[in-house]
Amino acid sequence: MNKHNFKINTLKLLIGVFLAVGLVIPIITMFFNMSKENIGQVLTSPQFGKSAINSLLVATTATILSVSFAGLLAWSIAKTNIKLKGAFCVLFTFPMLIPSISHGMGLVMLFGKNGVLTNSLHLTSNIYGFWGIVIGSIMYSFPVAFLMLYDVLAYEDCTAYEAADVLGISKSKQFLSITLPYLRKPLISIVFAVFSLIITDYGVPLMVGGKFTTLPVLMYQEVIGLLDFGKGSVIGAILMVPAIVAFLIDILNSDKSNMSYVVKAARITTNKVRDAFAYVINSISIVFVLLPIIAFILLTFVKKYPVDLSITIDNILQTFNMSGTQYLVNSVIIALLVCAVGVIITYITAYITARIHSKSSKLIHLITITSLAVPGIVLGLSYALFFKSSFIYGTIAILIFVNIIHFFASPYLLAYNSFNKLNENLESVGTTLGINRFYMIKDVFVPQMKTTLLEMISYFFVNSMITISAVSFLSTVKNMPISLLITQFEAQMLLECSAFVSLLILIINIVVKGVIYLLKRGIIAKEGI
Repeated sequence: MNKHNFKINTLKLLIGVFLAVGLVIPIITMFFNMSKENIGQVLTSPQFGKSAINSLLVATTATILSVSFAGLLAWSIAKTNIKLKGAFCVLFTFPMLIPSISHGMGLVMLFGKNGVLTNSLHLTSNIYGFWGIVIGSIMYSFPVAFLMLYDVLAYEDCTAYEAADVLGISKSKQFLSITLPYLRKPLISIVFAVFSLIITDYGVPLMVGGKFTTLPVLMYQEVIGLLDFGKGSVIGAILMVPAIVAFLIDILNSDKSNMSYVVKAARITTNKVRDAFAYVINSISIVFVLLPIIAFILLTFVKKYPVDLSITIDNILQTFNMSGTQYLVNSVIIALLVCAVGVIITYITAYITARIHSKSSKLIHLITITSLAVPGIVLGLSYALFFKSSFIYGTIAILIFVNIIHFFASPYLLAYNSFNKLNENLESVGTTLGINRFYMIKDVFVPQMKTTLLEMISYFFVNSMITISAVSFLSTVKNMPISLLITQFEAQMLLECSAFVSLLILIINIVVKGVIYLLKRGIIAKEGI
């Protein structure tokens, strides 16, 4: 074995050990933590059966509505001549910048017993229960479906539509014969991605579920409330089933037979009625998106809603006085280190799997993308079981580690796809010229992938700031991120402070996304990409 191969194999071994310790072994530990008694107790308990049915009902309903809503918005942006498309797209993604639990909190602030809209409009309906979770889940998940559907519609080849127009085929038949077949496979992936996202979330159900318990909340109660890790492991294993099914269907569905390369951009005809309808739909949706944020702002700056509406900054000061500063610093440190370490590891991993073809590279790729099928709450529990006696348990390091693994797959796939788009002969040319792989990466690949690297940084940072799932079982008073303060303040009836925390996370993420956007725009303008 020459020196070059030794370095590559050593690197593969280190990545393999990292994935084994960070993903495979903790999950296996969780499965070994289940006893027959635990399985029997969970499966035969009425609460489990009821929670499972509740989860399926909520996830199915919310997925149908969320994907339909997102599809309508994606169509209204991609297939009309309305102005301010960029602004609408940015505003639609705002819900992705706050924790899922904040959506539930926003609903409570708007439609709870003393909610802003409940009092203003004298509403008598109750937000808690099935429909509260469905609405919160739609708010939480529709931006993901919107971005995916918009991407599919915006880059649709219009050649088939032009041919259909020439042949005199009606618009309805064009939709049934061209649009639906084109959307079928992407839509399957989107539906399962959204379903998986909703059924494994505990933030929204915890806030607005009331007595309507779902499986993630049941697992949360067993582990956090009753410290029953055995039963929690059983529920965690069951929660992996829909995620694994969604993952497998997505893999089987992602063949290249349906790929369409744009040969001609869509020509959008003039239609004032259609555009007016799109403006109405988008405007209503923006109100829908901004209402919780407006509620966060309102509650942050009032003394005590609804008793004393005088303007104050006491809630901000109280938040920082109640260890908010420490938890904010924790969150920023965690997010920055997850970015730094995560981007380096995912980039190197993607380079090895995309540019160095071997059986071990394929195995690393398979393990990496399999992490997509592990819900954050399950990963957090498996870490609590595996690392509970280690020196990193209770430190910020374990939160950084779990976040890197939790969010590993998406930035990895970004880099992996970018590497595959670059000329496959670059390494051969470098070898002929006597340039080693390190300098090829530094001087050739990194400069060509600057925008991809910025997207990876953005993804790691934003998700590390908003996550509550993987970190909830691993946080202590010393290492807790600020997102978990929301539940603490809500439990103490400090809704104003809770609103401020949600607002603070949103502002930080908007600033980061804005900086990333400006950097990307500068690179594109400079290099003419």
